[in-house]
This record gives sequence, structure tokens and C-alpha cells, in this order.
Amino acid sequence: MNADADPRHFRSLNDLSRDQLLAILARGEEMAADRAHETDGAEPGPLAGRTVALIFEKSSTRTRVSFEVGIHQLGGMGLFLSSRDTQMGRGEPVADTARVLSGYVDGIMIRTFGQETVEELARHATVPVINGLTDRFHPCQLLADLLTIRQILGAERLETMTVAWLGDGNNMAHSWLNAAALLGFELRLAVPEGYDPDPEIVAEAEACASVVLTRDPEEAVRGAHVVSTDVWASMGQEEEAEARKAAFQPFQVNARLMELADPEAVFLHCLPAHRGEEVTAEVIDGPRSAVFQEAENRLHAQKALLLHLFR
Repeated sequence: MNADADPRHFRSLNDLSRDQLLAILARGEEMAADRAHETDGAEPGPLAGRTVALIFEKSSTRTRVSFEVGIHQLGGMGLFLSSRDTQMGRGEPVADTARVLSGYVDGIMIRTFGQETVEELARHATVPVINGLTDRFHPCQLLADLLTIRQILGAERLETMTVAWLGDGNNMAHSWLNAAALLGFELRLAVPEGYDPDPEIVAEAEACASVVLTRDPEEAVRGAHVVSTDVWASMGQEEEAEARKAAFQPFQVNARLMELADPEAVFLHCLPAHRGEEVTAEVIDGPRSAVFQEAENRLHAQKALLLHLFR
């Protein structure tokens, strides 16, 4: 765990130790395998009587549904808050929002733009704060990705695998770097020039794991156990879409590229996907793709995270 980590919060994967991360993934796999307890209603759930505020400054399908359903299945209540309908959207200081919500709810999840918003919430909240996504990190998605790999390739592979990331050096790339630093697996990032991940985050990962930054997607994918990518233009980057399309075209994940990976390699994508751009339909809808299992695992991994934070 980093020196500035806070066990109350989940601002990034850096708020977890290796053992905590592995324990969350093991718990998530148990919850995915046995869901009977979610509906029997025989006993109050572990979050009975607890409310989690769910703040959305970015639109969402998977994050909103998985958190609301997961909190409900654990016996708690998720309270959806859109920035359009709260005082945050009208300029109330984040610190004031944190203090106010801490008096009403037992936890706060936020999906927003700047990482500084999550950090500010965490500084002033007296309840756990969860990063549901920022432009810098997407740690909840990485929990689901790692859980999917554990289910398909086995728990032992998490620390010995080679992961290939193709595309933007974005929040997903940063979270993959965080994960490599914690677990020590080899991470290869194939990124076009001008779209590199943050050098500071790369350096932190390089201190703990083998990290390769390349312009050659074939070098990244060759022999990899996991191949992952993301859309070329995320929310807020629509004006850059055409320039990005030109830069990222050589990094498309297609059948030819997947043939270079390990024979048992798994394809992952955080969704939504643009078939024919960052990935072909042949790959994302093919037998090596685990994207819908990965999407479901947002539910199970986040439930395990909630139990960790509310322990």
C-alpha cells in the first residue's frame, strides 16, 4: 500500500495492498459463484441500514446499475445523485458536499472527470469514498478485469501473466499500471506517439514489475495471456475523434493480432465498444472474448469492495 493510501477510501488501486486486492478478488469470485444469498431474504444483508450516495457527473450504464444492484443485494440502499440535480452542479465546493453527505450517508461513490474531485471528497468525507471513474483512473473496472482473469485462467495466473494493452494511455492504462505494480505481472502497452500514459505512473509500476511501452502492437501482443483495449475517444474527447481514429487505426485488435497472443489468451474491453474501430466484431464476439462476463463481474467485484470498505 502506498504511503498516502487510506484504507477508508478507494481512490485508485493504490489504496489497496497486494493481499487486500487478492482477498477482494477471492471474495468476488465466491459471490459470483453462489448468488443464492442475494434473494433468499432470510437474514438482513451485511449492508442493512446503510446508504451509499452514488454521484454521477458522467453518464453510465455499468457503473450505475452494478452499484445500485450490488448495494441492494447486500441489504443497503444506493441513492442516485446526478450533478444536474444537486448543488455540486451549481458550484458548491466539493469539501462542503463531502461534509454534508457524510452526515447523511455511510459511503460515497462518484463517477466524475477530474481525479482531484475524488481526492477532495476523500480529504473531507468521514465515510468511505469510492472512485467509480475519473479521467485518470478506473479502478473498479480493473477489479472486474482481474476477477474475470482469475475465473478463466486461475488465481495463480494473476501474478505470472503477461497483459497487452493497446490504444490510449488513458485511465484504463493507468489502472493496469497500478495493478501491475501491486501484483508484479508483465504489462506491455502499445500506444501511438503522443498518447503515452503519465510517466510518473509508469515509473511507479516499473519499480515493481516489468513494463514495456512500445509503438508496435505486435510486440505487445506476442505471447500475451490477456489482450485489452478501450474506445479511441472517450467522453469529453469527441472533438478529437477523427485525429484519434487516424492515430489509433494500426492498434486495432483484430483476428490477425490475436493469433500472436497465447493460444488461451482472453480478450477484455471495459465497454461500450465500437466494433470496427478499436476491435473487430470477429474478436469481441468471438470465443476468446470475455467482455460480457467482465461486465457482469463489475457487480461481484464491487460488492466485495464494499464489504472490504465497510468491514
